Order: sequence, then C-alpha cells, then structure tokens
Amino acid sequence: MDRNKEFILWFDQISINDVPLVGGKNASLGEMYRELSGVGINVPNGFAITAHSYRYVLEKAGVMEKIKKTLKDIDTKDMEDLKEKGHAVRNIILNIEFPEEIKKPIIEAYRNLCGAYFNDKRDIDVAVRSSATAEDLADASFAGQQETYLNVKGEAQLLQACKRCLASLFTNRAISYREEKGFDHFSAALSIGIQKMVRSDLASSGVMFSIDTETGFRNVVFITAGYGLGENIVQGAINPDEYYVFKPTLKQGYNSIISKNPGSKEIKMVYDQSGSKHTKNVKVELKDRKRFVLDEEKIIKLAKWACIIEDHYSWKKGRYMPMDIEWAEDGKTGELFIVQARPETVQSQKNKAILEEYILKEKGNVLSKGKSVGQKIGKGKANVIKDVHNIDKFNENEILVTEMTDPDWEPIMKKAAAIVTNRGGRTCHAAIISRELGIPCVVGTEDATDVIKKGNEITVSCAEGEEGFVYKGLLDFEVKKYNLESIPKTKTKIMINIGNPEEAFELSFLPNSGVGLAREEFIINSYIKIHPKALLDFENIKDKKAKKKIEKLTYSYEDKTLFFIDKLAQGIGMIAAAFYPKDVIVRLSDFKSNEYANLIGGKEFEPEEDNPMIGWRGASRYYNEKYKEAFALECRALKKVREEFGLNNVKVMVPFCRTTKEGKKVLREMEKNGLRQGEKGLEVYVMCEIPSNVLLGEEFSEIFDGFSIGTNDLTQLTLGLDRDSELVSDIFDERNDAVKNMVRKIINTAHRNNRKVGICGDAPSTFKEFAQFLVECGIDSISLSPDAVIRTTLSIAEEEKKLSGG
Repeated sequence: MDRNKEFILWFDQISINDVPLVGGKNASLGEMYRELSGVGINVPNGFAITAHSYRYVLEKAGVMEKIKKTLKDIDTKDMEDLKEKGHAVRNIILNIEFPEEIKKPIIEAYRNLCGAYFNDKRDIDVAVRSSATAEDLADASFAGQQETYLNVKGEAQLLQACKRCLASLFTNRAISYREEKGFDHFSAALSIGIQKMVRSDLASSGVMFSIDTETGFRNVVFITAGYGLGENIVQGAINPDEYYVFKPTLKQGYNSIISKNPGSKEIKMVYDQSGSKHTKNVKVELKDRKRFVLDEEKIIKLAKWACIIEDHYSWKKGRYMPMDIEWAEDGKTGELFIVQARPETVQSQKNKAILEEYILKEKGNVLSKGKSVGQKIGKGKANVIKDVHNIDKFNENEILVTEMTDPDWEPIMKKAAAIVTNRGGRTCHAAIISRELGIPCVVGTEDATDVIKKGNEITVSCAEGEEGFVYKGLLDFEVKKYNLESIPKTKTKIMINIGNPEEAFELSFLPNSGVGLAREEFIINSYIKIHPKALLDFENIKDKKAKKKIEKLTYSYEDKTLFFIDKLAQGIGMIAAAFYPKDVIVRLSDFKSNEYANLIGGKEFEPEEDNPMIGWRGASRYYNEKYKEAFALECRALKKVREEFGLNNVKVMVPFCRTTKEGKKVLREMEKNGLRQGEKGLEVYVMCEIPSNVLLGEEFSEIFDGFSIGTNDLTQLTLGLDRDSELVSDIFDERNDAVKNMVRKIINTAHRNNRKVGICGDAPSTFKEFAQFLVECGIDSISLSPDAVIRTTLSIAEEEKKLSGG
C-alpha cells in the first residue's frame, strides 16, 4: 500500500519517523505501542486519521483558497483581527461535510476498536486528539495548540469531534503561534488520534518529565499527579502532587523517591453521565485532598517507564532526548498507562555552559507566593485579567495575573514581563509556556487575583528556590552571566555549602567537587518545623495550639515520628542526588537550645540557658538521655538516604564535639541506629571549631575520617568573644594570626595522620586572601557559599599558579 495515500493507520503501523503522515503526537503513540509494549509499558490501542485525510477533506470541499484569503494580512497583535479571522476560518471547516470515502473508514476503524475491547457491538469511549505535522520541533513546542476531546462515544460524537479537531488547527492561539515562529499555515497539516480512554476519571492521572523542568537537571524524573482526567493538570486548574525520583539509583534497584510534596487538588474531572457534556469537574473530598494521590509502588513504576521511554527515544534519535509524558491510571483495573509522550523542548535546548544568575538586591513586602517556574525576576505593572475574553486589554511588558491559563491566552503571554496564577503546578500550561518564552512565572498562589490589584507595581521573583514570590514595588535586581567553560580547574577541591534542598539542582551546575557542608537545620526549620521530641511524645504535649499545628502538618502520618524521618531524608536526598556521585557531607543538627525551643512544641523540651552558644549543642545532645531518642530519628533519616535511596555519597559530620570521649559516644549512638562507620563506605567527619579539636588533633584523627574547619566558632572560641555581640564585633576577624595558626596546625596534623581536611566556614567565601592562605597551607578542599564559588575559584587558581612558579 502507498502509506502516503492512506486515510487510516493503526498505532501498530506507525513509528516515530511518520510525523509527516500522522503528526508528532500520533507518531510517538505508534512508536511506543509498537516498540515498548513488549517491555511492559501499557499504551492504549487506537488509530490515526492521517494528515492526507485532512488535505483530502479541504480540497474535496474546495475551501483552501477561501481559508488563505481569510488569513491574508492577518495581524496577530491585533486581538480583534485575530479573533475575527480565526473564528471565520474555523466556521468554514466546521461547515464541511465529510465525504463518504473518509467517513466510512473512520467508522469502520472505530467499530474494530470497539470489537477489540468488548467483543460485541457496544460503543467504547475514546479520546480524540489533534496531532499536527509540525508538532514538537527542536526549538518549538506545538503541544496544546490544537484540541483534545475526552469521553467521546458513538459514531456521531466521533465524527463531530474529528471535525472540531480539524478546525482547531486554526484556533487563535495556533494561528498566533505559527505566525510568531515563522511557520507557514499551509505547510502544516492535522492528523487525528483515536485512542481508547483510560478510566482515570475513577482514579488519577498526571504529567511527568524525564528531566527537571526548572533547572534542566538530568538525573531525576519529575512526576505530577491529580485525581480524575488529566486535563486539569495540563490546563493548570489544580495544584497537583509533585514527586521526584532519582534516576541513577532507581536503575540500580533502589526505591529512590527523593521528594514528595502534596498538592491541594481541589477538583477532579470526571465523565458527565447526564449526557449534556462529555466531562465535568467535581469537588474532591478533604480527606483525599490531604493524602498523596499515588503510593510509592506506582511512583516507582512510572519513573521506571519514564527512563525506558527516554532511553528509547535517545537511542532512536542518536542524542539525549528528555521526554514530556502524560500518564493515566485506570480506576476499574488499577493499571497504569502512558497516553502521550513528546520531546521536552525547553531545558534540553539550553546551553548549560553559560550560567545566568538573577540576584534580587532588595526585598519588599510579599503580596503572594506560590511555586516558581524558572530562576528569573520580572517587574512591571500588574494587569489582573480573569476572563480570556478580556485579553485584548493586556499591554506589552505588563505582568499577567490570572486564575489559570490555557492555550487561548498565548497571544498575550508572549508580551508579558511575568505571569502569576492562582492555580496550577509546575507542569501546567502557564508553566510550560513561560519556560518556553523565558519569562518568570509563579503558579498556584491561590490568592493572587485577590491581593494584587490592576495597576499595582510589582516584582515577580523566581530566583529564590522552589518558592516564588510576588513583592510590592519595582525592586532592584541584577543579572550575572558566567561562561563555565572558561573557569580554570584547581588542584584544591572546590565544594559548596548548601542548606536549601530547593536550590540543589541549579547549584550542581557550578564548578564543584561536591558539597562540603549540607546543613540539617534549614531542612528541619523549613520542612519539618516541629521539635523531634514533640513528635516522639505527641500524646503528652500540653500546648494545645502546638498540638493542633502538629496534627495539621503530620495529617497523613499515623506514626508522627515518620514525618520527621521522611522530610529530613527527602531534604538530604535532594542535595545528595543533585551532586551524586560526588561527596555530600551532611552535618548533624546543630541548633542551640533557644533555637530548638522555637520549633513547634519545642518549649516543653528545652532548658533555658544563659549562653546557648556554648551550652547544650552539637555532639553533647546526641548521647544524652534527654535527647538521644530524637537523635535516633536523624540517624534513621540518614540511613534511609544511604540505603533506601541508594545515595551512598552521603558522609556524616559531627558538630561541636568538645572531647574525644564525646566523639566515641556519638559513634556508638550512630551504630545503634544503623549507621556504622566504615560500613558500606560510610565516613564520619568532625567539625574543627573548638580549640580542643586542634590541640588534640592527633587523638581526633584516630576516631574520625576527616576534619572540616568551622571558622566562625573557631574564631569565637580562640579569641574568647561572643560573635553575636555587637559590642565586640569589631574584634571578630578570622584573619587574626591566632586563628590562622590554629588552621595551619590542624591541616598539618590531619595530613600527618592521613586524614582529609577541608573548610566550610565563611572566611574563604568572604576574604580572597584567606582562601589563598588556605591554598598555601595545602588544604584538601574549600567549601564555599554558592555566590562565592566563581570568584573564589579564580583566586585559588591564581594562588596555585603562583605557588607552582607559573
């Protein structure tokens, strides 16, 4: 047969090379149905009405010239002109009658599909999807430009949906998009995919990417999930659950779900049984909103499928091909299915050799916050538009504030300085288009259209991690660009200090040898917020307000202590995954008693100390009867990271260890809780921040695998001053000779005993000359604050060159 002249092609007749025949979406479905069903990936069966059918219908009806005439001289920046001409073209197509030679094979194929599933004359429910022949080119994503119709049942509904699909090649947004990208309206054609529906209206669905959508970090699968049919997630109508799975250890057989964040999931799309519409939205019960949509077994299964699909397409194309994939769970059978897959077209196209850093130079009042999309900052006047019919009131370089967007909003999105939405997750329409356009976007704020007024001057910041902020006023910011290929390699290892897991993926692109200091305090403060003892002794907490807050935060946990373990493990896991397989040195919690008391429920378990800075902190807590149960939770979290996630690049560091006796006690407690030094490559370091660590360096070398110098406390205790006191702040200086002698001494002692020695204190990040002094001493590694990595690396390279006589 001449496939170019066929009206119908079944999925098992189609491959990824057939985009000219059936469009990108159908070519991909055929590829997966043919090639990946055999390796366990479920793809619902179906067929494609070919692009040849589209051309045949238009030519037979004799309307092509009329369409061309209508679109001649269209001005897509004139909303009225675009609206009027787009409507006229769609009406031309909707008024066409399908010729019998097209209608007959469509109905015959549908009946065959019904028979394949039911073995009788019953009508089956299908999805009718548009698939344009220019879809998903390397530098442009046409996804969402045309229509999809769900729960289509029976021959009459099918033919009507097909006609509406053909007309959707000329939606306002599709016309505008092609004009902007310079694509000819008539070189593109439309194929239609007819696919058996997955009954996700009775279960769940979502979108997943085989790359991090915000940073381009390649080693994770990012999964979103909501209840019901998937259109709500794609359109941004809900804030879905979000899960990250780490690919390298997943492929080694580990259960490497490194992050799980619940979404609010207020509504779900289900079948409309009344017959007035195909689908409708209904409210989700509160108990279901608060729990995770997917269990861990299903998350892992989807992640494995994403890896298989990515590997297959990368092999097929001969280059790295991260994928954008839609999945659905059948509520009748409990099976998972892949219903679409296309190449990711934003992060995979970026040049990661050029690092662009947006820095907010001042802070204002926070008006609203949600999830950040990208890492940029934008500012301008807010234009609050709640209805797509009012988009003609939007002006260039304003900030679009709205409930949510769909492809009909695209003509104005490209003119926006930034976008803010009430609803949606990081795979919704607003997020996808903002990434492609390279503009900052904050989604899922829930209240933006209420708290931001039209004409307000605002700043939208996505440069502060996973959370995006809308600030009052036009705030000052700067953009720094670095060519990472020009940064010299140094003999001294350059590591990074990091506390915020949300920044880890982006920071991993800096030149580095791993993480020299990952602080548990940030994770406990930001993600857990609860004192560990309050979780261990939850039933006996006297503070009713604290108890209520704990109940709310730990809603889905019957055993409250698992909340602490899971959240801490996920926070550490995100950092460890970002830098895998490089070393990530995690410092055990080092709150002072007054800081612990500020955690929820903390006041009931903490003493009042006159000087917490040199009181009950660090190592002295971990073996103490009053705290060691809480320390056990930390150990269990670290064990989970290393053994369940498979992130054995994590090393442990003990802070504020005053004596060798204390060091041995801490190691014994760790061992009791499954962290045995030396087992499965576990190394345990000690912070060198007390003069006793330096003076007894030989003895500490016998207990620990290495040292990390903390210059803040070492300076405080060497010079005998309170670093928090303004009265003596002018004396505090890490460059003091007494401090430098301490540093030089511990470096020499460590090397004499074949122990690693690095520094994680602030001094080398702040003072160029201190970094150069450390190089002169022969330190193994210097861990820096992220903003100091580039400039200090250059200083270190300069000093190494000088010392080598270069």
